Amino acid sequence: MPAELPDTLTVDVRGDVAVVLIDREPKRNAMDTRTLLGLESFFLAPPDGVRAVVLAGRGPHFCAGLDLSDLSATDAEAGMHHSRMWHRVTTTIGQAGLPVVTALAGAVIGGGLEIASATHIRVAEPSAFYALPEGQRGLFLGGGGSVRLSRLIGVPRMTDLMLTGRVYTAAEGHEAGISQYLVGEGEALDKALELARKAAAVAPVTAFAVLQALPRIAEVAPNEGYLLESLMAAVASSSDDAQARMQAFLEGRGAKVRVEGAP
Repeated sequence: MPAELPDTLTVDVRGDVAVVLIDREPKRNAMDTRTLLGLESFFLAPPDGVRAVVLAGRGPHFCAGLDLSDLSATDAEAGMHHSRMWHRVTTTIGQAGLPVVTALAGAVIGGGLEIASATHIRVAEPSAFYALPEGQRGLFLGGGGSVRLSRLIGVPRMTDLMLTGRVYTAAEGHEAGISQYLVGEGEALDKALELARKAAAVAPVTAFAVLQALPRIAEVAPNEGYLLESLMAAVASSSDDAQARMQAFLEGRGAKVRVEGAP
């Protein structure tokens, strides 16, 4: 277990999946610097044997954004460094090499939405709602949302959220692309655990390709993307793990793709 995690984070290791809870329920899990740096510490040195992470909030809310007391009496230089700290931590969450599944409920706003957008799979309950209130408070995004979130939902939707104070319901956020799964009330954590266990079972080289190479392939020109894809395909297929899994499939011992309800 990573040393010196703050008491505002709770970690529960369940086999090869770690459940990390943001634990500031009286503040709707608003993110302060101590908690943010605790997340960084966890993802830089996750517990041995952990191959996937579920990130959630204690109580009815995921994260109500930045604890604004962190920004009190600041100047422009301090504000820039504070934003760069958020960039460093959210990048660490997304690029630590572990699939991260978020269970979203209640408030997922501002910095909370920026943290969620840095993760890989997002599961939302009907209570989840999304907003970017920075625009109404004379602020601008500082945690990487203008990069990550704009790629999920597009610049026009972000413009609307920030200029008008619009709030998306769970269904609207799902339709816009914030969540990949929309489940029943109280079901997000269990679904996130199910998905994290599936991700943890993926071959390590394949997981590396999906988490590290795929985002970069999506950002480069097609010809460079094809080259990166070929290199990763060659590396993944040549691993001992891939060879064993393919042999199991050919011998009828491997898992087959099935659609629920299909014969």
